[in-house]
Amino acid sequence: MNKEIVSTSDAPSAIGPYSQAVKTGLVVFTSGQIGLDPASGELRQDFEQQVRQAFKNLAAVARASGGSLANAVKFTLFLTDLGQFAKANAIMGEVVPKPYPARSTVGVASLPRGAQFEVEAILVL
Repeated sequence: MNKEIVSTSDAPSAIGPYSQAVKTGLVVFTSGQIGLDPASGELRQDFEQQVRQAFKNLAAVARASGGSLANAVKFTLFLTDLGQFAKANAIMGEVVPKPYPARSTVGVASLPRGAQFEVEAILVL
């Protein structure tokens, strides 16, 4: 198996022993992205700002892999408050082109850095 590590300074650096994404053939597996500003390393405070920044970070990783969010075949969303799902859903509808990929949404107790939202993807280029 040919495995290529994907990395970009346009998204936050990994905060642990993992890569931003791994590409094998035409398939890209991304690590989760939270609403960290890649320049400052600061977490956006507002839920909607976190969601937008997380998708922006994910898009940067997708570009670094040779693709875009249009190449996503599966998203997994993690929310610390499922009551915010409608907001996350609306933002995803704005930033992800149709036809929409498959998606799972998971309610979690906590996320790294106190984030309220995280998103990961599988892309096929």
